[in-house]
Amino acid sequence: MIYVDDVDMNVEFWTEEFGAQVVARQTMNGGYQNVIVGISEEVELSIFPRDYIRIYSPEVSENVPSLMFFSNDFGRLHDELLSAGEITEVNGVLTFNFQDPEGNYFVVAQEQ
Repeated sequence: MIYVDDVDMNVEFWTEEFGAQVVARQTMNGGYQNVIVGISEEVELSIFPRDYIRIYSPEVSENVPSLMFFSNDFGRLHDELLSAGEITEVNGVLTFNFQDPEGNYFVVAQEQ
């Protein structure tokens, strides 16, 4: 789950930058929208509006995601992500970070 201020902007980011597909849209209490995007056959992200989480689960509303993705197409992904950071080696594994539109950082590691 990712809690964001602008669900539509983040859905656009994940679909355009990663080729994710919208799997489901759910209308929740108060008319808030939750959108699930499929990153791959194995991985889906559930994108929730932070305002909704502040009302129904305030204890976790300010949690920042800490996700690491592994890619077997590491070089191409680095070249295509507009916010991709510098490639570094961590314990023998190539990695880089990137930002979503709200400034949250994620990491991609080269699948070995």
